[in-house]
Amino acid sequence: MGFVLRWGFAFLLLAATYNPTQWNFVRWGMANYAEQLPMTVLFGLVLLVGYIIYLRATLRSIGAFGMLLVLALVSALLWVLYDYGLLDLSNRDLTLWLGIFALSLVLGIGLSWSLVRRKLSGQADVDDVEE
Repeated sequence: MGFVLRWGFAFLLLAATYNPTQWNFVRWGMANYAEQLPMTVLFGLVLLVGYIIYLRATLRSIGAFGMLLVLALVSALLWVLYDYGLLDLSNRDLTLWLGIFALSLVLGIGLSWSLVRRKLSGQADVDDVEE
């Protein structure tokens, strides 16, 4: 359940930033920054904090190579689904949602990987040891 929550929050973070609907920060900020600049800056900083938390934890746990590897696995899975005709990429909105899904998986796995590794190996990371 923990991974699902971490992945879900990563998905919400990415989707809140930009998605194909009108309900995202980028479109709202572009339309309202002149009238609501303080609110736009506040929401932007809240999103930035979320990205810093996720990216820092992901880079510490799986690194840049691990991020590329997870993204490559998800991309290969999508390629297989497309190749077998189970996925149609002609819809631009669906393609964007799939990109958000893929990136959220990378962030969710990155945030959860230290916990998974500890459960599989029984070894704690140096950062996990309590004094």
